[in-house]
Amino acid sequence: MQKKLEQILMPFAIKLGNNVVLRSLRDGFLIITPLIIVTSIFLLIGNFPIPGWAEFWSHILGPDWTEWFSAVSNSVFSFTGLLACFGISYAYGKNRGLQAIHSSAVAIISFLILTPTVVTVGKQSIGAVQTMYLGPNGIFLGIFIALVSVEIYRFAINRNWRIKMPEGVPPAVSESFDALLPSGLVVLVFFLIRIGFSLSSFETAYNFIYTMLQAPLKGAGNSLPSVLLYNFIAMLLWCFGINGPTITNSVWSPIFFVLTQDNLTAFQNHLPLPHIYTQQFIDIFTTYGGGGSTLSLLIVMLTVCKSKRVKELGKLAIVPGIFGINEPIIFGLPVVLNPIIAIPFIIVPVLNTLISGLVFSIGLVPYTNGVMLPWTTPPIISGWLSTGSWTGSVLQLFELILGVLIYYPFIKMMDRQYLAEETEAAQLADVDINFDEV
Repeated sequence: MQKKLEQILMPFAIKLGNNVVLRSLRDGFLIITPLIIVTSIFLLIGNFPIPGWAEFWSHILGPDWTEWFSAVSNSVFSFTGLLACFGISYAYGKNRGLQAIHSSAVAIISFLILTPTVVTVGKQSIGAVQTMYLGPNGIFLGIFIALVSVEIYRFAINRNWRIKMPEGVPPAVSESFDALLPSGLVVLVFFLIRIGFSLSSFETAYNFIYTMLQAPLKGAGNSLPSVLLYNFIAMLLWCFGINGPTITNSVWSPIFFVLTQDNLTAFQNHLPLPHIYTQQFIDIFTTYGGGGSTLSLLIVMLTVCKSKRVKELGKLAIVPGIFGINEPIIFGLPVVLNPIIAIPFIIVPVLNTLISGLVFSIGLVPYTNGVMLPWTTPPIISGWLSTGSWTGSVLQLFELILGVLIYYPFIKMMDRQYLAEETEAAQLADVDINFDEV
C-alpha cells in the first residue's frame, strides 16, 4: 500500500513543485514576507491586546502616537497587490532566465497602466490612485499581470527583438537598450487591454479580475473542507520526504494571503474580522512545532519513552521544536517512510484543523487579526497575540494535549521496539566482553 501511494504521489508532487508558475508564485510571496512580518510588529505594538494599552501610551506620547506605527504598517499593507506583482514578476522572470529586475519593472508599469487613476469627489473627477486598487483587493490582478507581462517580455526576448548597441558601450547602457523593444511591447499590450476593459461593462481590469476570479476563489478557500484538504495533502507529502507546505502553498498561498490581508485591513480599522481561515489560522492553530504538530510528539518522547535513541533525540529536538523547527524529528526519528508515525502525523493536524474551525465558527475564540507573527513564535504566546484573547492560548494548549494523547500509543510502540534492540545490543556487547576475558 505504501509503495503504491509513493508511486502515485511522488511524481505528481515533484511535478507540481517544479512547475515554474507555481514555484514563482511561492517564491514571489516569500520575497515580500519579511516586509510583512517586520511591519506587522509595528502594527501589533500600536494595537497590543492589553486593556488600557492605548490609553497608557497616549498619556505619555500624546493622542497621535498610534499614527507613527500605522505609517509603517500602511507602507506595506496598503500596497500588497503592487508588492505581490513585484515579487512574483521578479521570481518568474528569474525562473524563466530573464533579467529579474527588468521583469519586475515592466510588471509594475503594466500594473499601474491597468490601475484606475481617476477619483470622483462630488461632481468633480480628479487624478488620483486609491489604495484599494493597490492593496489586498489588487493581489489577484497583480498575480495575473506579473505572469502575463513577463511572458510577453520573454516572447520578445526569445525572438531577439532588441536594439543592439556597438561594442564599447557600457554594459548598463547596452542592457537598457536590449530591454527597450520588449518593454515597449508589454506596455502596448496592456495599453490595449485597458482600452478594451474601458469599453466593456466591467470598465476596469480590476473589476473583471475581482468579480470573475478573486471573489470566487476567496469563497472556495475560506472553508473548512479546503483547509482540511490543504493540511491532509501537506502532511501526507511530508511522510514521503517531500516538504508538503512548499507544494500546497503553491496552490493555496494566494488565497490565504488575500484572506489574511482582509482581516488585517479590518483589524487596522477596528472593524469586525471577516474570515476564519487565514494564513495565521493555518500556521498557529493547526500545527504546533512544525508539520505534523510534532511538539506533542516531543512531549511524549521526553516524558514517557525509555529507549535512549528516542529520549536523546527528544532532548536535542525539544528547543527547536518549541520554535517550530522540526527537521530533527522528521529525519531523525524518522517520520519519513515510517508507517507507524505517519498515522498520527497526518491525523493530529487534520483534527486540530477541524476542532479549531468549529471553535472559531461558534465564537469561542476571536478570529485571527491578520498580523503576521514571526513563524518561530512559540505556541500559547502566538495564540494570544494572533487573536488578542487568552482563549486562543487555551485552544492551543488543549490541542497540544490532545496531540500528546494521539501520539502516545504510536511512539510507545516504536519506543518498545527500539528499547528491545538496545537491550539486545547491550547483551551482545556483554557476551563479547566475557568472551575476550576468557
